[in-house]
Amino acid sequence: MRGAMSSTALTRLSDRHRRLLLDLARTTIRLRLAGRAPDPPGESEDPALREPAGCFVSLHELDTHRLRGCVGKLDAREPILRAVQDAAASVLDDPRFTQDPVTPDELGRLEIELTILSPLRAVESPSDFEPSSHGIYLTLAGRGGCFLPQVARETGWSREQLLERLCTEKLGMPPTAWKHPEAKLSVFDTEIVGPEAFVSSIEC
Repeated sequence: MRGAMSSTALTRLSDRHRRLLLDLARTTIRLRLAGRAPDPPGESEDPALREPAGCFVSLHELDTHRLRGCVGKLDAREPILRAVQDAAASVLDDPRFTQDPVTPDELGRLEIELTILSPLRAVESPSDFEPSSHGIYLTLAGRGGCFLPQVARETGWSREQLLERLCTEKLGMPPTAWKHPEAKLSVFDTEIVGPEAFVSSIEC
């Protein structure tokens, strides 16, 4: 790999930050389901909420953990508040569920999780990452795909298994494509907020 990308470590989010971000994501999703566009979040004076970050928002069924949407952006260019709102607004458009979209009546049976992402940084070798703590982003021949660290934690896959599945599932390439000299791997750190029930006891 050529030249590491600059990186900024994620600031540890407080319980207040986590509550604010979850509430923002929930409100955004409810407004989208009601056919309304959420107002952009205002500028925060809190340094932790002004930091640039990427974000993925995931929705799962509470009882079965079946996925009902997972969408986000790797680009860590926008402040955390805007990144969370954008991902929450987009999770309802997950193309895997076009024929079975999330409905307002379903929210009480779902849980929500936010994954806050640091800026990407390149690594020297495709095996130079920790599966359980790093997210990975592989690019080759104009294609790219990523796995969040939750994938390794839930599956127990090794580094090589993760790279092979990334090639086949996300890039549509042979499992050994990650060994190609032009393949570039970047990693990112994450902070997970949740998961918790979409309709929490605080709201009842």
